[in-house]
Amino acid sequence: MFKLLRLAAPLTLLSSAYASKVAGAWYAGWHATNGYPVSNISWDKYNTVYYSFATTTSDVNTISLEGSNGALLPVFVSEAHAHGVKAHIAIGGWGGSIYFSSNVATAENRTAFVDTVLDFVGKYDLDGVNFDWEYPDKQGIGCNIVSSDDSANFLSFLQELREESCSNLTISAAVSLTPFRDSTGNPSTDVSAFAKVLDYVAIMDYDVWGSWSSAVGPNAPLEDSCATSSEQQGSADSAVKAWSNAGMPADKIVLGVASYGHSYSVSPSDAFVSGTKTLAAYPAFNSANQPVGDAWDNTGSVDSCGNYAGSGGTFDFWGLVDGGFLNSEGTTAPGIYSRIDSCSQTPYVYNETSEVMISYDNADSFTAKGTFIKNTGLLGYAMWQAGGDYNNILVNAINSAV
Repeated sequence: MFKLLRLAAPLTLLSSAYASKVAGAWYAGWHATNGYPVSNISWDKYNTVYYSFATTTSDVNTISLEGSNGALLPVFVSEAHAHGVKAHIAIGGWGGSIYFSSNVATAENRTAFVDTVLDFVGKYDLDGVNFDWEYPDKQGIGCNIVSSDDSANFLSFLQELREESCSNLTISAAVSLTPFRDSTGNPSTDVSAFAKVLDYVAIMDYDVWGSWSSAVGPNAPLEDSCATSSEQQGSADSAVKAWSNAGMPADKIVLGVASYGHSYSVSPSDAFVSGTKTLAAYPAFNSANQPVGDAWDNTGSVDSCGNYAGSGGTFDFWGLVDGGFLNSEGTTAPGIYSRIDSCSQTPYVYNETSEVMISYDNADSFTAKGTFIKNTGLLGYAMWQAGGDYNNILVNAINSAV
């Protein structure tokens, strides 16, 4: 049903005044045959779309599209160009960053990997490359090769890539809330060398709180300085300050925003402020009972490390509508309790019957983030992921705000 509703979405063109900014979204190739084909992308809302993911391999001369419907990439590029949109490839991701470290570990490997990336760009007529290494000098999925020299080697690789690439190739990186680690293992206080070779970084301001956390918290907080110290896990505001203070200019920072949220199993005794039907802030949840998310949620599979991973509890924005938490206008459905956290500027919904609470982003929180982007002089936004929206409610909100 959500696919048909997307096709009926109202037409709202991206303002030409925003053309110099990044209005972006990642496109998950594996969803092309699962409810969101390339034809469903609202090309008029964006000027940049990142095909996700090409992944690193043990062979520095090869990057792989296995698992991401790679045969569709030429169609994606053709459609993007037909609509005047820049087609980028995202390399890495949570499950695809295993061999980044070894691919840039030596001068020989870096040169080979530069050639591999540029050959890939030429083969598919791409406009840009987005490196989504999760994470340099820090373990991600669990079996990544990691080295204390990762950040320095990554910089050397990017410098060589920039030198060897054509001038109109956009080179970007999806990054965590804190700058790349330095040789001491701490967030670097100087990333100015990265600023010289990257067109921009996209700060992934999401997955800040989730099933791994001690309480229910905001998936993608805009602000956190107004929260208690134990609730300050990072936010868009703190991340932009950290990267800016380390030498990344504001106009080279793109804010990553989320079209999804995380679910938690919360008993009514924890969900509500005692004696009321007002939802409590940061309630406890049952970590042993992870609620399954929407139809795109992982319900159990073997990950890239060969380990079994259960449900992630992810609800895309359309999944919140399909699941009865929101109505077709993207606002709280009848019988569902809701709360707005004024600090993080993000909403929560709760179904008392199923005892499922979800922290997510709605049109208001996307508007707030768009205003933040405008007021702080950031380069724009990139949404994970285009297919998560419903009737363009989220992207329309952020485009209007910026």
